[in-house]
Amino acid sequence: MSGQGKFKKQLSLVDLTFIGLGAIFGSGWLFAASHVSAIAGPAGIFSWLLGGFAVLLLGIVYCELGAALPRAGGVVRYPVFSHGPLLGYLMGFITLIAFSSLVAIEVVAARQYAAAWFPGLTHAGNSNPTILGWLVQFALLCLFFWLNYSSVKTFAKSNNLISLFKFVVPLLVIGVLFSFFKPDNFHVQGFAPFGLSGIEMAVSAGGIIFAYLGLTPIISVASEVRNPQRTIPIALILSVLLSTLIYGLLQLAFLGSIPTDMLANGWSSISKEFSLPYRDIALTLGVGWLAYLVVADAVISPSGCGNIYMNATPRVVYGWAKTGTFFKIFTRIDEQSGIPRPALWLTFGLSVFWTLPFPSWEALINVVSAALVLSYAIAPISVAALRKSAPDLPRPFRVSGFGLLGPVSFVIAALIVYWSGWGTVSWLLGLQILMFVIYLGSFGGIGTLTHPYDTLAVTLMALCIYYWGANTGVPSSKLVLEGEDE
Repeated sequence: MSGQGKFKKQLSLVDLTFIGLGAIFGSGWLFAASHVSAIAGPAGIFSWLLGGFAVLLLGIVYCELGAALPRAGGVVRYPVFSHGPLLGYLMGFITLIAFSSLVAIEVVAARQYAAAWFPGLTHAGNSNPTILGWLVQFALLCLFFWLNYSSVKTFAKSNNLISLFKFVVPLLVIGVLFSFFKPDNFHVQGFAPFGLSGIEMAVSAGGIIFAYLGLTPIISVASEVRNPQRTIPIALILSVLLSTLIYGLLQLAFLGSIPTDMLANGWSSISKEFSLPYRDIALTLGVGWLAYLVVADAVISPSGCGNIYMNATPRVVYGWAKTGTFFKIFTRIDEQSGIPRPALWLTFGLSVFWTLPFPSWEALINVVSAALVLSYAIAPISVAALRKSAPDLPRPFRVSGFGLLGPVSFVIAALIVYWSGWGTVSWLLGLQILMFVIYLGSFGGIGTLTHPYDTLAVTLMALCIYYWGANTGVPSSKLVLEGEDE
């Protein structure tokens, strides 16, 4: 295996947009609807819009970095450019854990839905895999590894085909469920029975942010994109806008199609009634063929998303190693295929490892979501710091109104992590500086700071961190922006 190879620019705008949409449409939409309904009621529609708005802001910020510095694994390299190797190391570690575990989460989701056809894949009474279920997950991981081992174009072609099917089923679900639409569902128990805090909590705890987290794979393959300065911004923005539209319609259709008499005990029990939301609602409504399609898509969609993260994670590993804060062996690229194969082997090994302790899809999504949002939140700080230290850097896509957009996007990202609750945040090393404020708050804390004062406190703290970070980047005299990838 040679270390003298280089990435091959083979990805088009269509390929990159499908990578973004394919990463976004994984298991999130298949599980989140009932969780969001139980946490926020009908007002959960606003949770999806809030999540889409937050990710769009962060995506626009990433556009400036991705167009100016199209680097493989850019998500972990931009912090090094702007603030030095320590921040790069910390973000590399948290991103590697999040990305590699995402591969595992998606195969776990595929297995859980497949158990609707093959009950032997999951233990009765819980979501844990049987030995056969784990072997099915392992086989899927081996398939993803094989698809990514030969060339990036092989991966792209398989992803494009899977993505086409992935979007047909959600559109069918929307169309069929709207034919059962019941307007009474939106006021029989109140439109926002859990108030503003319910809307906020659903963004994180309901799986919404997890469902949206598909932007970083676009950045991770930047070195393999044709005309990256134009292609990356368009693909990022298209992915977020299209997914927000579809997610909002899916949630609206689910809320309106639930038989009204099932709401007699309130919205909080909906997640128990519809553990596999769209399959269960289709069966409840007597649309068996749709339930069949949903299960088929529920195996294919997460599998497609897992395949994308099996592709993106080696680029993150490569990018981390290129910063000099991870093992040099992972900078090697195969001459023939242009694939960072040592990094791919590491990704495969980690993804298999993460399937070992997983009890269910729900068990890890909050921690992974919060970890990824934390990695996203570094982007506006990196942009602000690089504008000071590298004002002459060519920026084919320059964010307008960044003086407002930068701090706002960072604050929203910080709040999303906070809304995950103390049980999630306590796992994240990067947020220990906010520990005291978070512990006093109402999202899993002792409630000393009630809502909305806790949210205001986190907002003020986040603004302080943003401006501190923006003004403490690498000085211009010491700034080193690497050239194109090998």
